[in-house]
Amino acid sequence: MAYEVECKYRIPGTAAALMGRVEQLGGKFGDVELQVDTYYSHPCRDFAQTDEALRIRRVGDKAYVTYKGPKVDQQTKTRKEIELELVGDVTGVLDHATLLEALGFRPVAKVTKKRQAAEIVWQAHPVEIALDEVDLVGRFVELEMAADDDGLDAARRSLGALAEKLGLEDGERRSYLEMLLLSIG
Repeated sequence: MAYEVECKYRIPGTAAALMGRVEQLGGKFGDVELQVDTYYSHPCRDFAQTDEALRIRRVGDKAYVTYKGPKVDQQTKTRKEIELELVGDVTGVLDHATLLEALGFRPVAKVTKKRQAAEIVWQAHPVEIALDEVDLVGRFVELEMAADDDGLDAARRSLGALAEKLGLEDGERRSYLEMLLLSIG
């Protein structure tokens, strides 16, 4: 089973200083991307109670539908993730949203962020490091890698060591959606 192992932190100090530390580890940041995530509620269960999420993400001319299962530990944001690229143009994405709504799913909120990502290899694991500026929420850095059942503990330890190396403290387990909903009351 594939898991997304993720640790998220508020950016300490300046983003430029953090970028410099990542670049010292071999990371090269790409261009800033605008990501617009529309989250949906389930017609029969409360995702806020089950700690799940369903979203459609738009990035430029691409779009993805993503299911995120409940977090599996108390320290990180490790969870099962299933992500599928949606085929078609913007009209096709709207058709997918219409399909979800016809099945009883309802849009909850849109999370809009600017993301700049880099990839490094840390302790023999490929890691994505993303700097996010999230509307109405703030600036964060996410450390993320994929793992299977047997590699979960090693992945969590590896990300913890990387966070320490980058000077990151006080991880944030809430999703951007959770933080956004709190901020808009």
